[in-house]
Amino acid sequence: MTDSIADLTQSTHTELLPYSQPWFDSLRKVLGEAACKQLGFYAIPPETLLSVVIPVYNERDTIHEILKRVRAVPVRKEIILIDDCSRDGTREMLKTLEDEERDRVAKAALAGQTLPDDNRVTFIYHEVNRGKGAAVKTGFGAVRGQIALIQDADLEYDPAEYPRLMRPIVEGQADVVFGSRFLGDQPHRVLYFWHYVANKMLTTLSNCFSNLNLTDMETCYKLFTREVVDAIGPKLAQERFGIEPELAARVARHHFRVYEISVSYSGRTYEQGKKITWKDGLKALWCIVRYGIAD
Repeated sequence: MTDSIADLTQSTHTELLPYSQPWFDSLRKVLGEAACKQLGFYAIPPETLLSVVIPVYNERDTIHEILKRVRAVPVRKEIILIDDCSRDGTREMLKTLEDEERDRVAKAALAGQTLPDDNRVTFIYHEVNRGKGAAVKTGFGAVRGQIALIQDADLEYDPAEYPRLMRPIVEGQADVVFGSRFLGDQPHRVLYFWHYVANKMLTTLSNCFSNLNLTDMETCYKLFTREVVDAIGPKLAQERFGIEPELAARVARHHFRVYEISVSYSGRTYEQGKKITWKDGLKALWCIVRYGIAD
């Protein structure tokens, strides 16, 4: 058994791509179906493309690191960056990255090569600051993949969890997946008590209107099938943090299948750049009622 696992580990690193069918078959042969299920090992079809939508506003200290972490996730993906008129130098950093990406594509073309579309980056720029909701809607308009995921540009959420979050959609069980910070089995930085209370109150009120039983309506990590994006994306109206309750309400109104999966959370302080305030909480209350009553 030890030799089999050693051989499997070697072949996985040298020959098999993580989450490919051969990779999964090799693991299943050694570990068995039940163990693979508990450990989160499964196969993602090679044609599956994950669209990672990243709203960006004044994140010069984290933008390079979040891109590094997103690119490192071993799933086929495109990255859509929407700069919401950053004023701290983030936009200039993105322009440099865009130039580097353009040069890489041009050099490959001159060499007669076609670069794989995995980790292809799309850069979009808002000319005025409009808010996270507006950036999400802009990003949804550029989605090409079968699954779309919203990723904040800070480091509060861990992109390494993408495969776990994708699984209910890939396996045909869900249309929408919420990554919950409050399901309890993942690391969670302890920070503001009243933020926690407000989040639970907003989630509970949202559930009253939507008839969902979410534990974390305000989570950043929300995944949608392309069909869901096409159905609700053009209707999105909230341009700032009101986008979270609006998304939950629209998903519920369409009766899409919703799953929750626990995620880790490394929250940051206001000194570290956290942007949400009590005013956003009041707006969320209004949005919950507004979109709970009418489309």
